Amino acid sequence: MNHPNLIAELLAVARQAAAAGAAVLASRSGDALDVSNKGDAGDWVTAFDVAAENAVRQAITAARPQDTITGEEHGTTRPAAPSGYRWSIDPLDGTTNFIRNIVYYATSVAVADSDGAWLAGVVNAPALGRIYYAARGHGAWLEEGGRLTRLQGPVAGRAGQILATGFSYDPGIRAEQAALLGDLMDGFADVRRLGSAALDLCLVADGTHDAFGERGLNEHDYSAGALIAEEAGCWVRRPRLNSPLDGGPTDADRLAAWTCAGTLELAGKFPL
Repeated sequence: MNHPNLIAELLAVARQAAAAGAAVLASRSGDALDVSNKGDAGDWVTAFDVAAENAVRQAITAARPQDTITGEEHGTTRPAAPSGYRWSIDPLDGTTNFIRNIVYYATSVAVADSDGAWLAGVVNAPALGRIYYAARGHGAWLEEGGRLTRLQGPVAGRAGQILATGFSYDPGIRAEQAALLGDLMDGFADVRRLGSAALDLCLVADGTHDAFGERGLNEHDYSAGALIAEEAGCWVRRPRLNSPLDGGPTDADRLAAWTCAGTLELAGKFPL
């Protein structure tokens, strides 16, 4: 069992680490982005992705040197004597938005125990001035403009519900997603695609979106945001990890993340 004091410690480290990454992103001021492509067309990486991940890793390692870390840019690193806790970090979720000066991007940091239970998560969005965070069993919160707000998810049953989703860089998967979109939108008035899964999940937690679902996300895309939505009272479905201790890929054919305000039947819309 994870002691409440330990969970509080993990959340504090997550907040410090996410702040370190977000500070790197916020430091952009006409600097060269050093943009390159990771494989699929549109799957960009910048010097800021790498620098932000380095800052996040340094903050975590300074506080908890025996924890394992899985990051988008540097993969999984394991200490000689692992503690059993593993961090999942996305230093810049929404890289394309960052490149184009669209404000929806963030540093995402989350930590899980050896059973794969997510214990704490933070999504720090410097261009929005928002810090979303949650600890298991302690609710989800938003800090913005000096105000602290407890998140309670979207209003169930309200009119004009909005579905948030995203699309793969892979043309084949994207074609399948597009074909399913009409069925997914049954019961929704409109759809949004912001380009940051971490923030989409947080926007379900704060009630801006009514639901979010996307196939084929990586763990680092949803690890913090899904916990924040869950602690806000939303129903959340995640894929099974191949290895909770080591991180790494999930089954790409499974739903990566789906959240809503207690409407479990909506999960049937996805081919799981």
